Amino acid sequence: MTKKTTLLLAAVVVAALAVTAGIASLVVGPFGDRADQARPTGTDTGETTDPGIDPSASAGRTATEIGEDFLADWVDDDGRVVRRDQGDDTVSEGQAYGMLVAAAVGDERSFDSIWQWTEDNLVRPDGLLAWQWDDGAVVDDGPASDADVDAARALVVAGDAFDRPEWTAQGVELGSVVLDTMTAPVPDGLVLLPGLWAQGPGPWSYNPSYASPASFEQLGEASGDPRWDELAAGSRAVTTAVLDSTALPSDWAQVQVDGSVVPLPSADGSSGTVQYSYDAGRLALRYAESCQPADVALAARLAPVLSRYGELPMQLDLGGQAVGKDQSPLAYVARAAAHASAGDPTAAEADLRTADQLSTSTPTYYGSAWAALGALQLETTGLGACSPMEVEG
Repeated sequence: MTKKTTLLLAAVVVAALAVTAGIASLVVGPFGDRADQARPTGTDTGETTDPGIDPSASAGRTATEIGEDFLADWVDDDGRVVRRDQGDDTVSEGQAYGMLVAAAVGDERSFDSIWQWTEDNLVRPDGLLAWQWDDGAVVDDGPASDADVDAARALVVAGDAFDRPEWTAQGVELGSVVLDTMTAPVPDGLVLLPGLWAQGPGPWSYNPSYASPASFEQLGEASGDPRWDELAAGSRAVTTAVLDSTALPSDWAQVQVDGSVVPLPSADGSSGTVQYSYDAGRLALRYAESCQPADVALAARLAPVLSRYGELPMQLDLGGQAVGKDQSPLAYVARAAAHASAGDPTAAEADLRTADQLSTSTPTYYGSAWAALGALQLETTGLGACSPMEVEG
């Protein structure tokens, strides 16, 4: 069967802003009926879950080898990326990750099968991707913008790499629908809304880790649509505002119409704890691979606080104090991205090795995906020309 093995804040927000231990949280009023569609993308616990994968693979793999092993371990022969440690379901995020990895390692056959399965099972009538598929059917058809942007980027990259212009055209079209339906205006440009449920006049629910400057640039070049430049500029301004107010970005936030940002404990602000965790950890990686120095500088700002730890917890408060004990490859590839952006490739390489070791000793879908994507984004040009620590393989 196998190969090898995210409130809508469009409602009036009744907010009471409280500052507890230097962390802002927001108490919000009623939300629309899509509040339950906020998707927690990071559910990796770092615990061994026995997804049927042999964790004995040796460490020290190249980025390409890590990517190839991700495809072998987590992608079925028909192109479905399976969350084996989370009930064997599939999410659009995972399909997009698989497409990115396949494009980066030059595996046209795997890319083709992953995209074909996605087209057959997740593409909605509007062209966006349904979020979750389980036991033979879509069980949540609400799209998640990060997955859609990642998939669009992967299609553009693969179209160029494999001389498949139809993939490029599909990536441009998917990206255009995202721009039409899941963006909002701020003074400096546009920001990416997390899903259709977040539409409205503002303020808006926002996930800082969804912004992907390299994706925006590549999609802009492929399409000629100036809105991608506006999205890059607006995202950069909002991310700057985030990091001007707290040492680390939060998993979730609220963006006001004036571009100011307030951390949230969850997509709708109704529960949970404000923290830097399985979502926010992706921000440094997304900014580190940008070709724009201003973006790379934002990734570098995370290095000092993340460097306080030898064994780096995945869950921290916004000042950098541990609030959990989870270990995840994402924590280390995020710090590697920050180190690389700050001009410390030696420290970055050490963190990538740790992430690789952790992904093989305690394999999880999410951790393994980011061990692969992190290494490929930071060390190779398979996904773009501006990897901060390009090496052979």
